[in-house]
Amino acid sequence: MATKTANVMARVEPELKEQAEAIMAQLGIPASVVINTLYRQIVMKKGLPFTLTLPEEPVAREDMDVATFNAMMQRGFEQAKADQSRSVGDVFAELKQGL
Repeated sequence: MATKTANVMARVEPELKEQAEAIMAQLGIPASVVINTLYRQIVMKKGLPFTLTLPEEPVAREDMDVATFNAMMQRGFEQAKADQSRSVGDVFAELKQGL
């Protein structure tokens, strides 16, 4: 018995499609497998398999109270001690990709 399939049609930005398909080609995974995988995860999780959130807007120092600033600095200090930091070059490279 032949496997039955259904078509999914979606409009995406051409550049986004090109970038995603280039990555999928490097991985050797056709778009249909990615879409099937996404749909399976949605069914298994009964929702999207990732969270949708708005990015946090950076807050200027003068807009923070002392406690908030100190907590942020403490978090950064703890991350640095735990070697959970990234090089400046990596950060700037990531920022340039977003432009």
